[in-house]
Amino acid sequence: MDTQATIQALVRLIDDPDELVFQQVRDELMKFGPDVVPVLEQSWEQDYYGLLFQDRIENLIHDIQFEAVKLQLNAWLQSPDKDLLQGAMVIAKYQYPGIDDTQVFAQIQSIRRDIWLELNDHQTAFEQVKIFNRIFFGMHGFRGDTQNYHTPAHSYINNVIERKKGNPLSLCVLYSIIAQSLDLPIYGVNLPNHFILAYMDDRHSSMHLQKEDNYGVLFYINAFAKGSILDANEIKAFLQGIHLQPDRSHFEPCSNSAILKRMLTNLIYAFQQAGSAQKVSELQALRSLIP
Repeated sequence: MDTQATIQALVRLIDDPDELVFQQVRDELMKFGPDVVPVLEQSWEQDYYGLLFQDRIENLIHDIQFEAVKLQLNAWLQSPDKDLLQGAMVIAKYQYPGIDDTQVFAQIQSIRRDIWLELNDHQTAFEQVKIFNRIFFGMHGFRGDTQNYHTPAHSYINNVIERKKGNPLSLCVLYSIIAQSLDLPIYGVNLPNHFILAYMDDRHSSMHLQKEDNYGVLFYINAFAKGSILDANEIKAFLQGIHLQPDRSHFEPCSNSAILKRMLTNLIYAFQQAGSAQKVSELQALRSLIP
């Protein structure tokens, strides 16, 4: 029996009243991975064998897609570069398994191109960021969402691009992805209760500016406040305001793995507030994969 015929035969057994039989069918279908999802979706639409059949198919599709996200996250963690955009797309696929990668990439490329056209090597870091901010926040209209700060939508990069708004983490992620693609050394800083960006002092400009530089950072950027510029003293004041002692991790870029872990933590909190126990459990399972 060929693969397609095997899948069709298994699908017809999904509504078997014997739970043990169904579990065997489920396990066999799970082995086919995402390739079996279109067949299940088609059967859900065209073959009506009762509510049990439809409910089992819906759960099976979700389980297959969730396993695929776990595999993709593990593959990302094993990759040498841990590309931030690819990692953000893996998180987005938890909620949007059918997301079109090429469309998201094209939208990012469009923003990047608009910024690239106005940058040149003779500009200072401050001038480059001023141009970046004008196009990213002004022309393209990205902004921080203070009204729905904790909504899960802000943790999915496709949503942030479509809605033009996000939380501190999601705006910083998109900002830094575009900046790094333009060879601007801008990376995320994992502050408690906030997230900002660091423009790294790759050219050692602080020496010429007679500026103290203990962390290799020229200045900081608050993407949630339309790209306003910060210095280390303002970060210290922020930490003092939330009664925390300053630590090097509050001033230096974090890893892309830490960014994805923070994304998942934000999602867990959002779904805890919404009372979605299943999503909380699954997201905790994903977060546990990240060291």
